[in-house]
Amino acid sequence: MAIINSKIKPFAAEAYHNGKFVKVSEADLAGKWSIFFFYPADFTFVCPTELGDMADLYPEFQKMGVEVYSVSTDTHFTHKAWHDASDTIRKIAYPMIGDPTHAISKNFDVLIADEGVALRGTFVINPAGEIKVAEIHDLGIGRDASELLRKVKAAQYVATHPGEVCPAKWTEGAATLAPSLDLIGKI
Repeated sequence: MAIINSKIKPFAAEAYHNGKFVKVSEADLAGKWSIFFFYPADFTFVCPTELGDMADLYPEFQKMGVEVYSVSTDTHFTHKAWHDASDTIRKIAYPMIGDPTHAISKNFDVLIADEGVALRGTFVINPAGEIKVAEIHDLGIGRDASELLRKVKAAQYVATHPGEVCPAKWTEGAATLAPSLDLIGKI
């Protein structure tokens, strides 16, 4: 079954968020746009660069009504320790979900079972709980939060403008397309 347009599966987890341990479940995603941002492990090398990049753009995502959740197979306790130890991770204001049981990583099909870590998976979820963007990277390939921001803007645009689609490299305010027979072979 394709993951695009599928509903997220139920989950319950602990997260480190704004100096506290909080519970997070699929109910917290209901009615709003969300991003699940999987990464292999705390106290590593590429991961802090990605999470720091996401932290820098987090205010932009919030302005768009999007909540960001980072997820690794570490515990919420490890997330707190990393937050306390790293200047880069200390600036994170979004929830950092612990997935030590691997349930969430399995739900999104990003778990490397033999290693007990998640691939770099990025999922944009609409207010109905449907996955609209799915991107999975190998462990050594870092992501760019600004490209994710562009994709979320495109997903939100398409959701609010039925009959229109966003072409390659579309940016907010740029022309969109209205698929029709008249366009076939002319693009």
